[in-house]
Amino acid sequence: MSDAVRIKDKARSLGFQLAGIAPAGPSPETLFYPEWLARGYAGEMGYLERQASARLNPAEVLPGVRSAIVCAVNYNTGRPLTTFDRARAWVSRYAWGEDYHETLAAKLCELADWIRANCGGETRTYVDTGPLIERVYAKYAGVGWFGKNTCIINPKIGSWIFLGCVLTNLELDFDTPLPDRCGTCTRCIDACPTHAIVEPYVLDSRKCISYLTIELRGEVPAGLREGIGHHLFGCDICQDVCPWNRKAPGTEAEGFQSRPGLFWPELERLLDMQEEEWRVLIRGTAMKRAKVKGLLRNLMIVAGNSGLPRLVPRIERFRLHADPVVRSTAEWATGILASLNGRENDNPDRG
Repeated sequence: MSDAVRIKDKARSLGFQLAGIAPAGPSPETLFYPEWLARGYAGEMGYLERQASARLNPAEVLPGVRSAIVCAVNYNTGRPLTTFDRARAWVSRYAWGEDYHETLAAKLCELADWIRANCGGETRTYVDTGPLIERVYAKYAGVGWFGKNTCIINPKIGSWIFLGCVLTNLELDFDTPLPDRCGTCTRCIDACPTHAIVEPYVLDSRKCISYLTIELRGEVPAGLREGIGHHLFGCDICQDVCPWNRKAPGTEAEGFQSRPGLFWPELERLLDMQEEEWRVLIRGTAMKRAKVKGLLRNLMIVAGNSGLPRLVPRIERFRLHADPVVRSTAEWATGILASLNGRENDNPDRG
């Protein structure tokens, strides 16, 4: 049995549903990366620019690297797809449970230890935090194809997957990439409220709801606030509409099940919470990436988009918040709701 087969078998025994191996070299996607940056599509994510050289040349993080072992785990829960209720907010599915960075990192470290002990060689592990374009390696490792929404799609389990990568200087047998099965479908492109997918396979992060509610620090551009709708943290719309996710299997992993208060939370409850309650709510989850003040900024946008003037008294205290962005966004929200002159907005599509 080859080392490649043994490594993939070990990955599956550790709980990864998918595992594949790709060459750690350049590809058309990585060669496009500098152009993507030059177009400004990274927005304020300056670390992407700083890491550009290593992302194009993984030998900078592991000299002599030859192979990228890509592992994937299914995080799809039994909960419904994105649901709209103007009195509630939406948190992206991937953030309902434990922080996937920590969950996958532990599994990958165990896999890397096993590889060094049983196959030799050096390793480096990454879970969405290092100078690596995991999705590109996932494509060439046969884990899935690159969807038009830029997510990796697997024909058996869809795109609700977390990716982790082990780089090694071992020369392993590579897997065969899967064919692109998106065909003529443009549902993800058509469904994006902020038109962030500017062309098939190309995302302008500056317009993406996930970027706006997680990565962006500071004011959200006024012209994009309505498009954020009821999204408090992240967005799943382009995956919700993907036909390959219609019959995607659920996960049995307890850590990815939704914690109390994170699935479809009520706006009035969120607006009444004190900041220590927020810290408790997001502790140990991926939501901590946005920080409490970022989530409060997002909450002001969601409340403003709700069309519910009755929320104004609850928003008022945020006009005195210590953070200037929270204050200004609260001003915006009260202005939007006040313009309804005390009438509830009955448009069911708002948000």
